[in-house]
Amino acid sequence: MTEYTVEFVGTGESIQVSDKQTILKACIEEGIAQEYSCRVGMCLACSAEIIEGEVVQPAARGFTDEEKEHYALTCMARPQSDLKLKRGVYPPSIENDAASAAPAADDD
Repeated sequence: MTEYTVEFVGTGESIQVSDKQTILKACIEEGIAQEYSCRVGMCLACSAEIIEGEVVQPAARGFTDEEKEHYALTCMARPQSDLKLKRGVYPPSIENDAASAAPAADDD
């Protein structure tokens, strides 16, 4: 078992996470307020942009294969190196879907 440092950019928070443990589980154990909902890789509430480092997240069904290279679902992701993550950042495909689903403003 190897431990890696996971740093959350912009918050000053960092934790040690085993390569056998999800980032979300380590956050909960350390009292770090990481958003989550489903815990099965579908809702994307726990999404984070990977600024630096690598994760493995084979069950992250909410992302495309390309998105898995740049974003982590902390409920599924296990570190494979030291990491820098920016929490609350979603892939462009999700941001675009949210923008198109928003109701149009009424100019009346």
